[in-house]
Amino acid sequence: MVESQEDPDLSDSVSDCTERRSAVTEAEVEALVRGICFKTGPPRYLGVEVEWLVHQLRLPQLPVPPAQLEAAYAALRTLPLRSALTVEPGGQLELSSAPAASLMECIGSVSADLDAVRATLREAGLGLSGYGHDPWNPPSRFLHEPRYDAMERYLDRAGPEGRAMMCSSASVQVCLDAGYEEPGPLGHGRRWWLAHQLGAVLVAAFAHSPLARGRHTGWRSTRQSLWAAMDPGRSSAPPLVGDPRAAWARRVLDAPVMCLRAPDGPWDVPEGLTFREWTRSDAPPDRADLDYHLTTLFPPVRPRGHLELRMIDAQPGDDGWIVPLAVTAALFDDAEAAETAYRTVKPLAERADSQPAPCNPLWREAARNGLADQELHEAAVTLFAAAAEALPRLGATTEVLDAVAEFTDRYVARGRCPADDLLGQLHGRSNGQSHGQFHGQFHGKDIRT
Repeated sequence: MVESQEDPDLSDSVSDCTERRSAVTEAEVEALVRGICFKTGPPRYLGVEVEWLVHQLRLPQLPVPPAQLEAAYAALRTLPLRSALTVEPGGQLELSSAPAASLMECIGSVSADLDAVRATLREAGLGLSGYGHDPWNPPSRFLHEPRYDAMERYLDRAGPEGRAMMCSSASVQVCLDAGYEEPGPLGHGRRWWLAHQLGAVLVAAFAHSPLARGRHTGWRSTRQSLWAAMDPGRSSAPPLVGDPRAAWARRVLDAPVMCLRAPDGPWDVPEGLTFREWTRSDAPPDRADLDYHLTTLFPPVRPRGHLELRMIDAQPGDDGWIVPLAVTAALFDDAEAAETAYRTVKPLAERADSQPAPCNPLWREAARNGLADQELHEAAVTLFAAAAEALPRLGATTEVLDAVAEFTDRYVARGRCPADDLLGQLHGRSNGQSHGQFHGQFHGKDIRT
């Protein structure tokens, strides 16, 4: 079942260092990973992690001064929220829901927290923006701590994409129970496979990051392009053949170690050291080192007991995050919709060319062109229709159903995604549109109740 939605990999919620305990062997690591990363049972819980860029209300395109942001976050930390509030390295805000027993419980809880957060930010002259990538400003780190210094040094070895990911990106991450141990539409093996194939359609349908520094990057989802360009051993999926537990355990052991934590001073950033090699060294890791290593792996679907789907861009509007949450939950947790999803995306899997997501041709096409790709468009039409049929069975309200229908009509049916609105606004601005108009977002109806 979904146990915790808090995402400590980039946030300020992980302690800098913990007391060392007894070392773990290679075999123990494999057993631990297999035991803790896929916890099976009936799909009962749902969660969501919503990341936001924080902007000035008066001039949204200008960066927020660090002192102003720090004061705002200090005020936010006094709020009695149900969600975990964390801060990303670039100052992005994240709310991670508590595990919810239903879709509407999840929506209601996070929406109430967001109302409180927005009210507090307004008093500081700040607001939240739902872009997958900052459309205006270059990456700038807000948090300066040993782990982020080490992360930046590590990621810089592969190129500039890591800094942009750390400081300029935001997403909607849906968390689902791993599923039954047994085969079938709701079995964990099927759900693991489906998440990686359906993920490409979710990338395309919800792409919302076509700009960087005010210019078109050539991608509908620049955020997804960053993940594909980063260290593949850290950001790509393991092979989807065979037992998911065994495949993930191998990936954990063979992934590079990002950093070696230290109680004082800068953290060491080894070069070319895998976790497997570390277990075989004269100074092997302990359980706390393994736990931290797991948080530094960024595949598009991360098993954390539950499945964390990480491929969806942050969405426009105050409540835009609800549509990908509702659609994804319906396609996984309703048995009929899950079977339709499986049949729909199975032909798309051939385009992956046996390469892992997000570095395969299917995912790259989804990130570059969104639903302008004909096959992805046709799949999305079928999948959104299946989700719409399933949502009443999950207890979705009329407002949620209307929001999904409105998104479908506005984007999916037309082979478009939210990124296309931004590109249209950018073109309009080149013909005299104002900065304020460029910042305008589709807000839609209140769909939270």
